[in-house]
Amino acid sequence: MKGKEVRAGVGLLAGNMENMVRFYRDVLGLHTQWDGGAFADFETASGELSLFMYSREEFVKSIGVDYVPPAGINQTFEIALWLPSFADVDAEYERLSRLDVAFPTGAPITYPFGIRNFYVADPEGNLLEIGSANPI
Repeated sequence: MKGKEVRAGVGLLAGNMENMVRFYRDVLGLHTQWDGGAFADFETASGELSLFMYSREEFVKSIGVDYVPPAGINQTFEIALWLPSFADVDAEYERLSRLDVAFPTGAPITYPFGIRNFYVADPEGNLLEIGSANPI
C-alpha cells in the first residue's frame, strides 16, 4: 500500500441510524442520499466514502460478536472537520449554539500551534473537532 495513493475514510458505527443521520444531515448540514437502511454515506470535499456510518447492530452480526452499546463521550477517536478560516469556525459555533448541540470543551479556542477549534458531541458521544489552521 502506498500511503499517498490511499484515500482514507471514517466509518461510524451507529446505534440509532435515524438519530445519527438526522444530526449529521440536519444539524451539521452534510448531504446524504440515505434511504433509511443500515448504511449512510455523507458527501464531503474529501470525496466518496470519506464519512459514512453503518448500523452497529448489523455490523456485530457480520463479525459474530455481541452488541454492546457505548456510553458517554467516546474517548477513542475524534473526527476533524476543517473549515476554510477562523471566522468560519466562529460562525459555525454560533450557528450550532442555536441548535441545542453539546460542546464538551466550550467556545472556540486558538492554540499557540495555530489551530482554532471547538468540539461537538454527536448523539452517541462521538467527538467532532471543528476547526481551522487559517487565521484569514
